[in-house]
Formats: sequence, structure tokens, C-alpha cells
Amino acid sequence: MATPAPEEQVGEAFAAAAAEAVQTSVVAFRLVMAIADAVRRHQQRQKGGAEEELPTTEESVAEASGKVQKLLPSDIGAVLLDGADWPQLAQQLVALRRAGVDLEAMLPRVGEIAVTVRDAVTANAERVAREGTDTWAGMLRETMPAGPVREALLSSPAWPDMAATMAKLDERGVDVRAILAFAHEEGVGVDQAVAKVLAAAEVPTTSRDAMLSYGPLTTGLDIPRDLDLSDRERALRQLAISQSENQRYTRMVREALPGREREADMLVAAKQWPLIAARMERMERDGKPVAEHLAGLSKDTAWEAGPKTQMGGRLVQAANDALRKPVGGPATESGVKVNTAAARSQSPSVDPTKTSASKGAAPAQPAVAAHREAGPTAKGGKTR
Repeated sequence: MATPAPEEQVGEAFAAAAAEAVQTSVVAFRLVMAIADAVRRHQQRQKGGAEEELPTTEESVAEASGKVQKLLPSDIGAVLLDGADWPQLAQQLVALRRAGVDLEAMLPRVGEIAVTVRDAVTANAERVAREGTDTWAGMLRETMPAGPVREALLSSPAWPDMAATMAKLDERGVDVRAILAFAHEEGVGVDQAVAKVLAAAEVPTTSRDAMLSYGPLTTGLDIPRDLDLSDRERALRQLAISQSENQRYTRMVREALPGREREADMLVAAKQWPLIAARMERMERDGKPVAEHLAGLSKDTAWEAGPKTQMGGRLVQAANDALRKPVGGPATESGVKVNTAAARSQSPSVDPTKTSASKGAAPAQPAVAAHREAGPTAKGGKTR
């Protein structure tokens, strides 16, 4: 067999790189669709208690194939239609359409991000090794505000697969943050569309837990309006605290209270513990020595005084004070009087990337209550 000429070898290498770029763009497309589907399912579970059954693969393929061919770039559309998972993807598309999502508007936008990924892979080489899901949970926290989209992702059974997809895209030189920012905007649209069909598009009221948490416990933190501290697992998920992070913060508290295991357990068992964990995570992200701050719990034991039945609450306040005050400095004032009505009326919704004006008028449904004060912001390029 004759050896290919140099120009033929170059052509083959170019074709292989182009094919890989298209394949990667399809991976990005699937990721965005998985996020949209997770939001749809989450909304239906929240409002109806059960997810609607998916349409059959036969009718889904028949309906969705034409839209993919019409609304997506031909190279990306062809790979999607030839993929082994196309029937399942078609079911997701049709389910979104039946839930109230306008595919004629959504698919071209998702196609744009797929094209961006395709071009990025063409121009970039592999650069980092694959990392675990905690890294991507951290990136979600930094890229998406607290709200229904972020919670839907972290609670989805498909989250490990999504995290693996993000790692694969990152390996190939794709800006995963840009995809997540785009997916957040689309996810909010899906959430609003499904809510409208479910007759639940009203602006959500602020939960009692969120209102009671306004003040020192939440200053500078990203807290959702529907914060639910009665459900520990959900509260940690709403605050984007992973299971491994929660376990690590629990160990840090126990190490800060040597010989006081009972008191440490009372702090971790307190209803407001997720807010303390969220502050510890934020401090780590800002490069602050969390362990050194927590050591103040052993140095200042004023929390011991008082009824034993209120010990958990006193420990929460003491831990929050220790985390907020400078190491070795005077205690931070924790008795600040907060006008919760004024705080809520002035609390803006958060969008990390764009305003809703870029996509036209949307139903008024803030995804997050921002409890913020002037101070350091998250560093855009940092992952953990």
C-alpha cells in the first residue's frame, strides 16, 4: 500500500481534527439539553409531585428529527441524528416542547453555543487532566446564582454524568464557564416556561427560613429566596455545598472544639448549620484561613452560658461571629437590627452573565435573593 503524500497526510489530520471538534460540539449540545431536561423534571416534581411520562421514541424521533435538521448546523445535526442516544435526546426535546418550551427559539440558541465549542476545539489542544465532581460543583457555585437551575442540576440523578461531560469539554480546551452561563440562561427560560404551563408562574414569595436568615448569618452569601432549612439535604444542595465539603467542614468544627464532641455535634445538628457551611466555603474561596477563625470557638466560650436547650443556637451565632471577625481581633457585632422588609425590597436578583433584556421580556420570576454587602467577589478563573 502506497504511503500517503505529505499533503494528503495534512488533509487527513485536518479532517480528523474537524471531526473531533464536531463531536465535542455535540457533547456540549447534549450537556445543555441535559440541563434543560433536569430543570423541566425538577419543576414538575416541585409542582405536581411526579414527572410526566416521556413520549414514545417513535413519535419523538419523527417529530424532533425535522426540527434538528432545520434549526441546527448541518454537521452538528448529522452527528446528533446518527448518535446511539438520539432516540432519548429526541424524547427530551419533545417533552420540553410539550412542557411549554418553544423549540423554534431554543434550538438555534443551543446551536450557537455548539458552534462556539466546535470552533474552540479546533483552535485549542488538550490542557488539563480530568477532575472529580466537586470541582464542577464549585464551578456551578461560582458561575450560577442560587436558584432553581443550580438546585436542579445538583439534585439530578444525571449530575455525575454532567460533571464528567464538563471535564471532557475542559480537557479539550472548551470554556466550560461560558457554557454554564449560557445553560443557566436557557435553564431559567425552561423553568419559567414549565411553570407557566403548570399555572405556577407567579413571583415566588420569600420563604420563612430566608426571611429569618437575613442579617449577620447571611451577609455576603448567595441565598435563594426559597431556602428550606427544614430539609438538610436540600438546603445544602440549594447552597451548592457538596456532601464531601459538608463532611470536611464538620471535621473542621470538631477539630476546633477538642474534647467537646457533644458541643461540636450540636453545632452541626443545628438547623442553621448549612449557612455556617456556606460561609466556610465562601471564606475558602476567598483564601481565608477557616480553621484559624474556628479556633475562636475554644478561645471565647461565652456560648456556654445560658440554658442547655438553647446551646445549638448560641453555637451557631458564636461560629458565625468567629468566622466573620479578624483572627485574634475583637468580636464582630452580631446583634445588628435588620429591617427584613427593607432588605427584601432592596435585594436584587442575580444573573452572572446577562440581563434578561437580551432575550426579550420574560415572566417576572427572580431565581435568587442576593444577601450581599460590598466586599471581595469570586475570582472568575478559579476552580477547586
